[in-house]
Amino acid sequence: MTPESFSPADTYDPTAAPPPGCPAHGIGPGGLRRLYGPDAADLGAVYEELRAEHGPVAPALLHDDVPIWVVLGHGENMRMVSTPTHFCRDPRQWDALQNGTIKPDHPLMPHFAWQPICCHAEGDEHRRLRGAVTGAMSTIDHRGIRRYINRATQDLVNKFCGRGRADLVSQFAEHLPMAVLCEIFGMPDEYNDRIVEAARDLPKGTETAIASNAYIMDVLMRLTVRRRAEPREDFTSHLINHPVGLDDEEVGQHLRVVLIAAYEATANLLANVLRVVLTDPGFRAQLNGGQMTVPQAVEQSLWDEPPFSTILPYVAKQDSELGGQRIRKGDALLFGIAPGNVDPRVRPDLTANMMGNRSHLAFGGGPHECPGQDIGRAIAEVGVDALLSRLPDIQLACDEDDLNWRASIFSQHLVELPVRFEPRSQHVDTTHLEHPLPVQRADTSQHADPVGAAPLTPTTEPVVRPGVFRRLLRWWRGE
Repeated sequence: MTPESFSPADTYDPTAAPPPGCPAHGIGPGGLRRLYGPDAADLGAVYEELRAEHGPVAPALLHDDVPIWVVLGHGENMRMVSTPTHFCRDPRQWDALQNGTIKPDHPLMPHFAWQPICCHAEGDEHRRLRGAVTGAMSTIDHRGIRRYINRATQDLVNKFCGRGRADLVSQFAEHLPMAVLCEIFGMPDEYNDRIVEAARDLPKGTETAIASNAYIMDVLMRLTVRRRAEPREDFTSHLINHPVGLDDEEVGQHLRVVLIAAYEATANLLANVLRVVLTDPGFRAQLNGGQMTVPQAVEQSLWDEPPFSTILPYVAKQDSELGGQRIRKGDALLFGIAPGNVDPRVRPDLTANMMGNRSHLAFGGGPHECPGQDIGRAIAEVGVDALLSRLPDIQLACDEDDLNWRASIFSQHLVELPVRFEPRSQHVDTTHLEHPLPVQRADTSQHADPVGAAPLTPTTEPVVRPGVFRRLLRWWRGE
């Protein structure tokens, strides 16, 4: 991206940056807004300022003042992701990477670096790699997975239901997706605290993220070797045995992409849905009153708080126009999921219920649309439903204003979600689980109780046999 592409009137001045200490320190070269630093703590507000000034596509600056186009409009985002002849995901075509504007130590380099994966491929290579992933996805037994999600939820709830207090982030939302993904991948024995911590740490781009990535890749490459020698009915085996013939490195890298993207998105989605249920009386009343189902609540959350706020980079393959802006070949664009979801042309009233509307941007679109979105939805839908069924009196254990998020340009997730409820001696039997969840590390935070205590004694109250419809519903949930 060149200064000229930002300034058709040739008014760009590289010396225009404000001096140190100036109140306009959120403004960078050329008068462009920075998407980082103290003035970008609330990126939602920054996006709305950019929309008001520039319209649906706006110029801005990434870390180290790297120019980027921010796509804010819903329609413009859909056009970008759905037009592979004009825009691609291959970062090697980004001028700023080719000409050295982006230095090797750039803080977002882990997100820019090209990898031999379907996300960065085009044409025949993209069809080959993506075909293997979607082919393996198509073999997943969705009904069986929904039953496993329910059982895994019961196992997690068993660990804290007798305490009357819990942290639904560290004890639930961060664990349920990984337990399910390990089962889908065919590596249930690898589910533990270490892989959960590594999956949370890896996207941050910190020094520890390098070690986390090495740990996860070691797990996945060992799994690849095992399954190539002894295939089973799991996602990994079907990915290996797909007719396109991926080699071990391609298998391992795609397992990593699916694992990390699916885990981060679903953990955030679970926490977001639960937070709204616990903090919005109207939302919870609609659920309790039957005006809204849990799947509809999940879709509403995908509109209001998408698990990923943005994705980058998309790169212009040729000179084009988008949202009234002249985009040059080699310019990079930020796929604006969160700002696109609140585009006033699509949602003039943000308080309006989006029930039944799946046209949000949370799972992308076009050739790179998320292939595992149904699994993510299932984990959130079944997990939230089963949790609320077990703990119908659950309440937030702190003021809503005391909740904290860890945010980046790509996403934000709750640090903790402390809750309280009436302690229950009820213990749902999960011994029939083929791979029971392991005991977890004790959580000594002020809002959470130790987990992994000995199972509580099953209730001795007489069991009333439910009706036919209720038994059918329990069979569907896997109870």
